[in-house]
Amino acid sequence: MVARDAGAAEDIAAVRLDGVVKRFGDVVAADGIDLEVREGEFFSLLGPSGSGKTTCLRMIAGFERPTAGTILLGGVDVGDRPPYEREVNTVFQDYALFPHMTVSENVAYGLMVRKIARRERADRVDEALGMVRLDGFGDRKPAQLSGGQRQRVALARALVMRPRVLLLDEPLGALDLKLRQAMQVELKEIQQAVGLTFLYVTHDQEEALTMSDRLAVFNHGQVEQVGTPADVYERPATGFVAGFVGVSNLLEGDSAAAIIGSPQAVTIRPEKIHLALDVEAAVAEGECTATGVVNKVVYLGAVTRYTVALDEGGELVVMQQNLRTSSMEALQVQERRVRLTWERQHSRPVEPGDGPDRAPAEGARGLPGPGGEDA
Repeated sequence: MVARDAGAAEDIAAVRLDGVVKRFGDVVAADGIDLEVREGEFFSLLGPSGSGKTTCLRMIAGFERPTAGTILLGGVDVGDRPPYEREVNTVFQDYALFPHMTVSENVAYGLMVRKIARRERADRVDEALGMVRLDGFGDRKPAQLSGGQRQRVALARALVMRPRVLLLDEPLGALDLKLRQAMQVELKEIQQAVGLTFLYVTHDQEEALTMSDRLAVFNHGQVEQVGTPADVYERPATGFVAGFVGVSNLLEGDSAAAIIGSPQAVTIRPEKIHLALDVEAAVAEGECTATGVVNKVVYLGAVTRYTVALDEGGELVVMQQNLRTSSMEALQVQERRVRLTWERQHSRPVEPGDGPDRAPAEGARGLPGPGGEDA
């Protein structure tokens, strides 16, 4: 376990941003960010490239200074402190390991710079390697490790410094899909074991939902919603959140008025909608319903995604689990008239603004977050 000050007040946030603004010339990368991260929390900053999440992380680390606003770590204003005087450490996507050093030497490097005694240094390196399950790997060079193992060395190098907050800037982005998914689970287990506050930047909504205690969704330099993964997914506050965090349908205007009795914009998750070939089937009280024609079928193995052109106008995407349906049976629904039903509670009102795509691209889980570096 990483030692923490037992006398610290429990209600003091590990990280707090009050009205933080960051401008790069005419570009506003962060536009009045208010955010609070609790002690011991796995908190993710989620959003597409250019949304401001990495800029916020860099300001917390001290690599960038805010144009306006206040950044507090453990209740202390650190706005004027350089990075090395802040109780944070950062793990980057590219690992930045020294290839000529062993694993132990890489992990010990920061302690050596701080002139920590050799015996204590060795003990802390062993402790950190144990935390990331790399016992016995100390004498290896980075080239002898897998991508996931190198990522864990970078994590151990950060943990060995015993920071108050660990900052992680898309650290799994260079890994292949299966390894990335395995590391998501492992990283969360490590965070729970060491009890540190993790502040994690990602544009991958599945990654954020998998690991986070809470997350903040960024868009155009602002925070659109903060909440638990279930809150953000099940109760999106805006059309952008509904579309970015998973796949979502948007109903508004005449279509919404005809189907749900109000022109207010609502989102409906595709998996909440039931598709039936019997268009005359009875509709239970309290359910919403619509009819239309299936104009696209995408068989994805575990599930099938149907796009239905509605008689009332617009489209709805439906996702159904293939409990008994084969690919041939799923594809036979193409061009068929169908009835869609869903519980009224799953029509979630959203604020006006950027909405989700009505028909996501094949294989998409939602609005895809563009790759590359964030602004």
